[in-house]
Amino acid sequence: MVTAQWSEHCSYKSSRKDISQLPLSRTRIGLNGGFDAGLIEIGNDLVLTVRIESHNHPSAIEPYGGAATGVGGVVRDILSAGTRPIALMNGLRFGNINGSNPKVNQHTRWLLRNVVRGISDYGNCIGVPTIGGELEFDKSFDNYCLVDVLCIGLSKTSEVVPNFAGTEDLIFLLGGSTGRDGIHGAAFASAGLNREDRSAVQIPDPFLKKILIEAILEAVEKGYINVMKDLGGGGLACCLSETSHSLGKGFDVDLSRVRLREEGMTPTEILISESQERMFLIAGKESRESLEKIFAKYEIGYSIIGKVCSGHNIKIRHHSKVIADIPSQIVACAPLLNRRSAYPSYLRKKAATKLHLPKNLSPILLDLLGTPNLCNRSWIYEQFDSEVGLRTVLRPGEGDSSILRLVDGKYVAMSLDGNCRRCYLDPYQGTLGCLSEAVRNVICSGASPVGLVDHLQFGSPENPEVFWTFKQSIAAIKDYCDAFKLPVIGGKVSFYNEKNDSPIKPSPVIGAIGIGDKLENIGKARLSPRCHIFVIGSTKEELGGSEYYLSFHKSEGGKVPRLDFAEDKRNALAVTDLIANGVVKGVHDCSKGGIAIALAESAINGNTGFDVDLSLAPNTCDRIDSLMFSESNSRYVVITERPKELSEILTNCKSRIYRRKIGHTSDSAANDTVQYRNGNQILVNLELEKLRLAYNNSLEYMLNDVGI
Repeated sequence: MVTAQWSEHCSYKSSRKDISQLPLSRTRIGLNGGFDAGLIEIGNDLVLTVRIESHNHPSAIEPYGGAATGVGGVVRDILSAGTRPIALMNGLRFGNINGSNPKVNQHTRWLLRNVVRGISDYGNCIGVPTIGGELEFDKSFDNYCLVDVLCIGLSKTSEVVPNFAGTEDLIFLLGGSTGRDGIHGAAFASAGLNREDRSAVQIPDPFLKKILIEAILEAVEKGYINVMKDLGGGGLACCLSETSHSLGKGFDVDLSRVRLREEGMTPTEILISESQERMFLIAGKESRESLEKIFAKYEIGYSIIGKVCSGHNIKIRHHSKVIADIPSQIVACAPLLNRRSAYPSYLRKKAATKLHLPKNLSPILLDLLGTPNLCNRSWIYEQFDSEVGLRTVLRPGEGDSSILRLVDGKYVAMSLDGNCRRCYLDPYQGTLGCLSEAVRNVICSGASPVGLVDHLQFGSPENPEVFWTFKQSIAAIKDYCDAFKLPVIGGKVSFYNEKNDSPIKPSPVIGAIGIGDKLENIGKARLSPRCHIFVIGSTKEELGGSEYYLSFHKSEGGKVPRLDFAEDKRNALAVTDLIANGVVKGVHDCSKGGIAIALAESAINGNTGFDVDLSLAPNTCDRIDSLMFSESNSRYVVITERPKELSEILTNCKSRIYRRKIGHTSDSAANDTVQYRNGNQILVNLELEKLRLAYNNSLEYMLNDVGI
């Protein structure tokens, strides 16, 4: 029990001191202790729950099952608060898919295909829509992958599980039976992936999960459940110790009552098995008969494995013989470590180099649109059922955020964002950029950000240089949240993401959650005919980690975009004001690929051409390619039919907003040309169809390029 709970995966012994610095409480946040998910009170007697998790090692070994069980685990976390899962998102990271090593390319394709299939099959089977996500490729993930899953739940505030237990309350184990799959999964995830231990990968059962959801929610609605927790990392051992410690109660449990699907399992195997689709419940004796009727109705297996008792010890029996009797605090509270950190030596070698200015920018634009990190992701999201449940307002690809309808015109907007190359070059500024982009995407939907979730993924914390990058990311999140008065409502730290002692690049993934109250004002990332194009925010000479530097110049060096907190806040408030006043026809944040890609994506989405003079955009750039492709923060492309009103609103803002009209869209969809100018100099003039072909077909072509 202690070994499982004290693993890095379960105890956070390397990171807990640092993540404790993050702001966890602001207004609108419910902080009832003991939940596996973060809670946000949104009014109307409603609460949202949010949780982000990963399944990296298992997915790198068995991508279908690893990804599917990752979805299952995060759904159980949402369910443990008594809330209905209403949406899923995912953040995926893979190695090279079209690099110079055919063997690596082929393996990446195999991983991607099966991870997507695992996510799709599981989400579709349980009837929870997968409404969006993000995808990134980088050579540091070669022969490995990161699979992050976010789930959001909804419930009446009054129906949230109370998380209170009384002495003599009964302990139920509900759902799937216990087998040997997933044994030592927590220890497996607490070391680098230097061997393939398939026994540590769990087996999913989405059909059981579907009826488990309905049975539990019926029991929650009727008030029969006092405490609930899923059996995830560390299995029953960690579930017992964490719950006992959280409640301040003792447990008396007999392992011989656990339903098994394999013969001869030892008590240790029963305790640390991570078999899927299992939930841990505590209920009063008076609710026993009612619960058993619900479980029989849904034909779900269960067993009563023990009871709550006085004191703080966990007493474990096997066929009535006591085999362990230990204070839960000893098990649940691993000693925290003081890891060394050191400035990475590689950063001393990443000085910017002088790069030549290309003569022809048209092929560069087309190549960028077709790169794995920028091209259309429809091959992925078309495999997801994004509309089951009837809450989905924007389907994947239609806006910068994923949007779900709530009640009385309210909606929730969600975005996931990461950028491993920028975080590699400057983990502090790179993480700030991820935070800013996630919040900008929510702003573009017309929602007000109410909270953040983070998933911090790094190599071994035993490497001082890796641990330094982690601490820099923590500092960035803290500073950003303090500046914008936003809470971190949940998160996850994942170390040891490395294969054969080769760590991944620092990969914090940030999720932003916003609440809006006017569905008619939701911003869409597309152009419309006969509109005016404005850019809000200043473009700077900062292309370190950019898609342009990597794709065209084969460079990973350079100056990473720096975040100006004041400018970021000013521009976000200005765009929010514009959307609220109904003068925005379309809006898209500028991020990967810069202004040039933001305009091209909007044109493709809206099937509308444009003519812009980029030199009119607010900027301090020395070169035109920098102006086109710089990934400076805090910028938006705004489309309007009412330019005078838009300008008046921005002029009346309390602080100066850097903005300029840079051009206009075509008069009709029949005029399908896109033109980028530098004053009178034409930089790019292309038929929209060429952009569309480069953007829409690239990922599918890469995946179909080999016969696997």
